[in-house]
Amino acid sequence: MSYQQAIEKAWGAISATADDGNKQVKVKLLGDTYTVDLKAKTILSDSCNVPAKEYVSIILLHYLAKKANLKELPRPTGEWIDFKELAGGEGYYPAFKKRTIDRIVKKYGADPDALKTVLRRMPGKPGDKDDVSVVIRPFEETAILITMSKADEEFGPDAAILFDKNISAIFCTEDIVVLTEMVVHLL
Repeated sequence: MSYQQAIEKAWGAISATADDGNKQVKVKLLGDTYTVDLKAKTILSDSCNVPAKEYVSIILLHYLAKKANLKELPRPTGEWIDFKELAGGEGYYPAFKKRTIDRIVKKYGADPDALKTVLRRMPGKPGDKDDVSVVIRPFEETAILITMSKADEEFGPDAAILFDKNISAIFCTEDIVVLTEMVVHLL
């Protein structure tokens, strides 16, 4: 499915569940706020007043559609799951690892403590796992835990990405991949 088809489908899903009285919705995503105009079918970044990229638009629309369907999204549980525990995650894990975890190791492997600096520009907090960890909050209701293990005499540096268990009630696995890639890109 092309981006355009996915966006059209997402607008259809949000239109079917949208409250007719609310034509504009503000959504915070990774430190930016977006204005979603349900009538004009536009999504603008408030920080730079430009249209959201297609993949960002899809994530925002899927988020809003799920929020409208459920009336209230589940809050983070504090229970962490691995990507492999998501629907279809086991089979897609090698590609996920290459596109996310390997990039983190490449960037922060020589200095894992530098991972903490991302909290200056992304919503989140320090984690309490492995040598270094951060919990990033892409949306208020979602949490992604990124951990780094420092190299020692036996093993090189390593990273892991875990998700609050509630994420699978909000997004499909494909959306979780895109959301994680967005986070990793901003690291």
